[in-house]
Amino acid sequence: MTQHANSYYNASSHPQPDYPRLQGELKVDVCVVGGGFSGLNTAIELAERGLSVALLEARKIGWGASGRNGGQLIRGVGHGLEQFTSVIGSEGVHQLKLLGFEAVEIVRQRIERHNIQCDLKWGYCDLANKPADLQGFAEDLEELRSLGYRHELQLLQPGQMRSVVGSDQYVGGLIDMGSGHLHPLNLALGEAAVAQSLGVQLFEQSQVTRIDYGPRVKVHTAQGQVQAQFLVLGCNAYLNDLNPELGGKVLPAGSYIIATEPLSEEQARQLLPQDMAVCDQRVALDYYRLSADRRLLFGGACHYSGRDPQDIAGYMRPKMLKVFPQLANVRIDYQWGGMIGIGANRLPQIGRLKQHPNVFYAQAYSGHGLNATHLAGRLLAEAVAGQHSAGFELFAKVPHITFPGGKHLRSPLLALGMLWHRLKELV
Repeated sequence: MTQHANSYYNASSHPQPDYPRLQGELKVDVCVVGGGFSGLNTAIELAERGLSVALLEARKIGWGASGRNGGQLIRGVGHGLEQFTSVIGSEGVHQLKLLGFEAVEIVRQRIERHNIQCDLKWGYCDLANKPADLQGFAEDLEELRSLGYRHELQLLQPGQMRSVVGSDQYVGGLIDMGSGHLHPLNLALGEAAVAQSLGVQLFEQSQVTRIDYGPRVKVHTAQGQVQAQFLVLGCNAYLNDLNPELGGKVLPAGSYIIATEPLSEEQARQLLPQDMAVCDQRVALDYYRLSADRRLLFGGACHYSGRDPQDIAGYMRPKMLKVFPQLANVRIDYQWGGMIGIGANRLPQIGRLKQHPNVFYAQAYSGHGLNATHLAGRLLAEAVAGQHSAGFELFAKVPHITFPGGKHLRSPLLALGMLWHRLKELV
């Protein structure tokens, strides 16, 4: 029986109920595959609209990226949205930017409405590695204000950086009080409880082995079968071979986190004086924050090779010490990694299969999964329930290429491409 990764989140999680395996035959309106944020939030939104839902998770609820990510809740969906102007127009790009704000609000509202205890803390700062980054932040700030972003924003000059991060690595920053950080596994567990309370039937250790497409979809596991009018695939980086068409459009990329021993109040205040989540601007970015018990959770090193480092702590600790050399004698208590889903254009892929219009999907959040999954859940539910969903139609219009090289060459080819971008950073 598969259990959660040996992460800080697993060690500090609320009680984890064991949901049953699927056994026998079940008939529902909608079958959702994937027990992460995409699946859970789609299920919640569907149940709130009166549809019967069964959710199948191959391992444990929140087992994948949803339960082991950096815990950073950051505004926005996608990167460089202007690239889609030729497909959805300037008004469509404008709407995508507004949906990036709405995505965070959906998380905020879900947590507040259901009183989910997940250490939610507001405050985030983008960190500039070079002057060009800071100029970009100034432009971002003006755009956010022009879009009506209602949360506090502050551009930081080099001399102000110590107010946010106790390091000399950065030349500026952009504070956003409408973004923040939280305990992702506890959020997933809380949302599973919400889904169950709404009548969603949750199944764990129930890996899908085959899908029979048709007017009514049949979804098979080792010991059972779900018949449904609609199917939602929310597996992201762990889709594997379940649907080759979708699998070819998302690349699993490894991301890794270490957690220190609990720090003293003084140590924590020196590192992150305002207890914000932060992220730098490099291709192989660093992101970090403090946990509720004052551990530094330091993550990054997005790997496209398909192979995890043998010693994650040995790999990540030098990166942490480059930023915070004062932690040289601090113990690392936890080390873990997992796969995030990357799309070629870095926009979440939300849509339905052309040849099977009763099959919907969401994947490839490219590092913005905590908020974008919640948005995807709402848009998918609107579309499945037959409601007009301008947001769903907008995402569905954007084409997504299949990564070249097939299953075995996709990762090496992308790793080569990312190396090129990293070399350009050094120029």
